Amino acid sequence: MNSQQWIEKSDRYIMKTYGRYPIVPVRGQGCRLWDADGKEYLDFLGGVAVNNLGHCHPAVVAALQKQAAELIHCSNYYQIPQQIELAELLCSHSFADKAFFCNSGAEANEAAIKLARKYSRDKFGPERYEIITAAESFHGRTMATVSATGQEKVQRFFDPLLHGFKHVPFDDVAALEAAVSANTCAVMLEPIQGEGGVNVPSPGYFQEVRRICDQHGLILIFDEVQVGMGRTGKLFAYEHFDVLPDIMTLAKALAGGAPIGTMLARDEFAAAFVPGTHGSTFGGNPLVCAAAIATVHTILEEGILNRTEEIGEYLVGELESLGRKYSFVNEVRGIGLMIGMSLAIPGAGIVKKGHSRGLLLNATHETVLRFVPPLVVTKQEIDTMIAILDGILAEVEA
Repeated sequence: MNSQQWIEKSDRYIMKTYGRYPIVPVRGQGCRLWDADGKEYLDFLGGVAVNNLGHCHPAVVAALQKQAAELIHCSNYYQIPQQIELAELLCSHSFADKAFFCNSGAEANEAAIKLARKYSRDKFGPERYEIITAAESFHGRTMATVSATGQEKVQRFFDPLLHGFKHVPFDDVAALEAAVSANTCAVMLEPIQGEGGVNVPSPGYFQEVRRICDQHGLILIFDEVQVGMGRTGKLFAYEHFDVLPDIMTLAKALAGGAPIGTMLARDEFAAAFVPGTHGSTFGGNPLVCAAAIATVHTILEEGILNRTEEIGEYLVGELESLGRKYSFVNEVRGIGLMIGMSLAIPGAGIVKKGHSRGLLLNATHETVLRFVPPLVVTKQEIDTMIAILDGILAEVEA
């Protein structure tokens, strides 16, 4: 079928929970996608920071094919070797001692919220349950993670939200400190806000957050669903800030495109989860864990992290040069290949013009063009993207 035929069938059978573009990808390789009509696209969205190794990376494909022929799923009532191996791999390269596996970033954040409340209830009593998060944050689409999210547009229509969440401005130490009460149990933050507009904190901010948590006996949770797994040039974004969290969540890029999430925690906090307190039928099944093991090894062993830092600096420089040409470009900001271009105008029209020219990116927070290409993107592909974007911005300013 061609793209239009697929779109007509989608309109007939799929709930309209997404504002979908009329693009029907059917094949991907590296930083390229092809649609059902054979049109080629340069992908600078990367599945929204999921395809860190590009589309269909050979190591991930091989791991999935091998594991699918052996064992796809079994119950978490049993010991799963691939899950155990992945947990060891993640813990040995992070602050954490234990892992819990689920299927998505929202589920990982849900688990973190439950663990923080369970630990605090056990240690301090039932009144200590509040979690402070940031304005413009995004933590997921479940009721708990919508309540934790600091964006009204995500929360509207779903009242009453779960109580027990406070939102303070991101990168504002005084506001955070003022929000702490006798009921506070945890602070949950994204090291870099993605959906909120690629917001990078000031130097020293997270050291102050850690100080406040230590002073008041609060749990520090980092949501690294979007920024983890090499996106910033470090395996985990917290490594840029010289601060260790107590709990961290991962998902998106962890398994090269296969659906997985995980919550990592230090032993003191992980011990609060005992049999019956939390679980996930599909979480950490052999298939997705095999893909994740291959993904992590590839990131660690093939120079991806150093390359991401280098290529990210190149992309920022090219975007800044482009931005100086156009009056409606406010700022380029980011770390590694987590980059935003802030505009004085809405970005949706630019995104659509990109589609017609074979370029995929997106606008987050309405006025920020977000660039999260695969970490294997080349300078030549960046140059091609810049040339396309230059032509679009010239049209917009004309």
